[in-house]
Amino acid sequence: MMTDPIADLLTRIRNAMRNESPSVDVPYSQLKEAICKVLVEEGYLVQYEKIEAQPQGVLRVQIKYGPYGEVLAQSIKRISKPGRRLYKQADQLRPVLGGMGIAVLSTNQGVMSDRKARSRGIGGEVLCELY
Repeated sequence: MMTDPIADLLTRIRNAMRNESPSVDVPYSQLKEAICKVLVEEGYLVQYEKIEAQPQGVLRVQIKYGPYGEVLAQSIKRISKPGRRLYKQADQLRPVLGGMGIAVLSTNQGVMSDRKARSRGIGGEVLCELY
């Protein structure tokens, strides 16, 4: 049984980037799909698709690389963990790496990037950071 499915998603994406794989398959969940949606909007992934399978389903994630095949995310870190949750209010959210990276937050209005959360004036649980 997996205790932290978000960390598993981030690790699979990180490993796929290091191996220069075009895509990676992860077990499906709505939260993982929402995180992938934010990463596509912010330009770290090409796309994702849900593949129906029994009993759970699979999320196929296509990794995005630079024009010369370079990795776009140098670091992918899980911030809030099952043993230690980290919540921040809107005024406590700071740009990641001076605005060069993003943080993914789970808010009461859904999963979104830190930029969008700051512009809406809402806070939430900081799931991960990419830069």
